[in-house]
Amino acid sequence: MIFIHVMRVVVLPVGWSNQIMLYFAFWPLRYDPAVLGTAPGGLAADVWSFVTYSLLHGSLMHIGFNLAWMAIFGSAVARRFGTPRFLLLSVLCAVAGAATHLLFHFGEASPMIGASAAVSGHMAVALRFIFQLGGPLGAFRRQDAAAYRVPAVSLREAMSNTQVVAFTAVWFGFNIVFGLVGSSLLGGGATIAWEAHIGGFLMGLVLFPLLDPVPRQTR
Repeated sequence: MIFIHVMRVVVLPVGWSNQIMLYFAFWPLRYDPAVLGTAPGGLAADVWSFVTYSLLHGSLMHIGFNLAWMAIFGSAVARRFGTPRFLLLSVLCAVAGAATHLLFHFGEASPMIGASAAVSGHMAVALRFIFQLGGPLGAFRRQDAAAYRVPAVSLREAMSNTQVVAFTAVWFGFNIVFGLVGSSLLGGGATIAWEAHIGGFLMGLVLFPLLDPVPRQTR
């Protein structure tokens, strides 16, 4: 993602950078029946932009923020899932984020970019095990690789953990606040795609039991 950002913003001419945005950002307008299949890239771009938008960022602050959160939560998930499952999770959470954004912004001409939906999915998955006993942030924690492979309890039991509940409540609260006042905080007409964040987060919750390679804890 850093390489793509540097190439698009620093190395390539502005015209090329704009073309990359047209072909690979997520534009809700593409899916208007009157436009479908006729935008740059055609039907292929209509499909791949559900994923490729997550590799593009608007500024150093934007990519820095996403990579910082990915380092915290995504690295924990990657250690547990391994590379193929981690990449599959990231792709599906990006798709879910784009689909949720499209649901709320159908036909709009403003593009969406950024890995936030995928990172939100990483957060949802990490919450299922990082606060477990023996997990990397548990009350009684391990410091070795086994900390990332502690058996997970059910979602219902996980949501009885006060740390999980507090983090989830704060995360959803921030997204609601940014959804209400984000444009005034960011300035310049920029907005935070909070709907995509929630879509990615919910997809992470759904995918965890399907992708988790560690047998679930049983009573």
